[in-house]
Amino acid sequence: MSRIRDPKKISALLGDMCHTLGFVEAYQQYKTLQIWGAVVGESIAEATVIERFTNGQLFIKVKNPSWRMELNYRKKDIITKLNEAMKSTMVTEIIFK
Repeated sequence: MSRIRDPKKISALLGDMCHTLGFVEAYQQYKTLQIWGAVVGESIAEATVIERFTNGQLFIKVKNPSWRMELNYRKKDIITKLNEAMKSTMVTEIIFK
């Protein structure tokens, strides 16, 4: 028995399956959560924990008030970087707690 097609990565199959089942937005939200650390950098990723992502709002728990204030200053830049990485306007607001 010979192979007709090259094997695909599971992440590609998952994306195709979500598209077929109509879960495109849910899959894009999941991908947004996965790239958080790469977009914001290691130091911010270590100081934060993603709580939830609903209706374009990303809720982030921050280790301490100093980090929260710093991240509130950078909020617009982080939103822009996340949306550029996703090539879509997924994140409309980030709420740091």
